[in-house]
Amino acid sequence: MALIALNSGASAMSALNTRLDVIANNLANMNTDGFKSSRVNFQDLMYQERAHPGVENANGDQRPTGLYVGLGVKTSGTQLTFKQGSPVVTENELDLMIDGRGFFMVSVEPDRAEGGIAYTRAGNFTLNADGEIVLANDQGRRLEPNITVPDDATKVQITADGQVLAFFEGESDPQNIGDLEVAAFVNPAGLRQLGENLFVETAASGPPITGAPGEAGLGTIQQGVLEGSNVDPTIELITLIRTQRAYEMNSQTIRAADEVMRQVAQLGR
Repeated sequence: MALIALNSGASAMSALNTRLDVIANNLANMNTDGFKSSRVNFQDLMYQERAHPGVENANGDQRPTGLYVGLGVKTSGTQLTFKQGSPVVTENELDLMIDGRGFFMVSVEPDRAEGGIAYTRAGNFTLNADGEIVLANDQGRRLEPNITVPDDATKVQITADGQVLAFFEGESDPQNIGDLEVAAFVNPAGLRQLGENLFVETAASGPPITGAPGEAGLGTIQQGVLEGSNVDPTIELITLIRTQRAYEMNSQTIRAADEVMRQVAQLGR
């Protein structure tokens, strides 16, 4: 009956509404450093089997096709896209970008992440009042392992393999004050999003694989560069138009099913 069409159309509009929300969030974060866009995946629902394929008739002939009526669609999940964003040159000595695979590690509250460690691609770092390298956001998350820059350092240089070198007045050779580490995951799409450009480990992502930048397939560090958002506005706008049109077509399905049900109800009058 038309009731199935009504339910299928309603399920589609609900799923498309979720996609619209995700597109809006992607576009809102076009200028967010290190932001990774998401896409929505759909899957069809159960089917009513009204005739089974392969059933034989009295003559021994087999039915070549079945008769199935689907019950609609649902959102199966959102999938993060970890394509690298475009580099943005800033020349700020504490702006860092991972060129390749990996995440920076920062400390968070223990109840929010396993071991109190979260992961980010955003490399906009600065110093706090204690000289520690922290994320330049409203929470000031400390970089892990913790690195403190001495008060009398005149310059900080961070090499491609993660060595943090401090220069001092009157000294020609820099001092190594710490080493950056980065982390990678077998399935980064399985990470849980916390906000603040942070991700945390889950059973789906697998445990972190940590090491020095440039080792074991991990990306290298670029100083004075930020990784921009990987949102492609053109693709997002095209997807937005397709979502809009699909929403309109499913609303037409609901109107048509409603009209059919109205005509059926009038037959008994």
